[in-house]
Amino acid sequence: MEDDDLSPDAHAAGAASDGLRPDASTTPQLTSEDLLRVVVESLDDDKAEDIVTIDLRGRSEMGDFMVIASGRSTRQVAAIAEKLADRLKQDHGILSKMEGKETADWVLIDTGDVIVHVFRPEVRDFYQLEKMWMPSGAATRSAAAV
Repeated sequence: MEDDDLSPDAHAAGAASDGLRPDASTTPQLTSEDLLRVVVESLDDDKAEDIVTIDLRGRSEMGDFMVIASGRSTRQVAAIAEKLADRLKQDHGILSKMEGKETADWVLIDTGDVIVHVFRPEVRDFYQLEKMWMPSGAATRSAAAV
């Protein structure tokens, strides 16, 4: 079984023995709001563009928040995603699952409470996740902002 297949409780149980993660008993747990802040700061630090956060609480069981951002190229999309996963692991002991890094047109990073989508701009415009998930009447990013 790969490490990414372990549940969060299994990760915490093995934290002290594998040397990769801090002991869960000494690592403060992040709230979903704190995790969202960490994610957005990481994306901003790596020059992600058009960062949008969507509150999913009460609307979906998959997570508390969704974050959508763009990178200018496949190389930047992959780098943004990799840096985010590395920061979460190193700084907070959070192992995230990642899909799509090989092609890097659309990379999904599942941190548990926060689901992150990093797109190339053309792919983001094609799928328009904001329109699907934003509450009715909520402002969406405008074409002028792209």
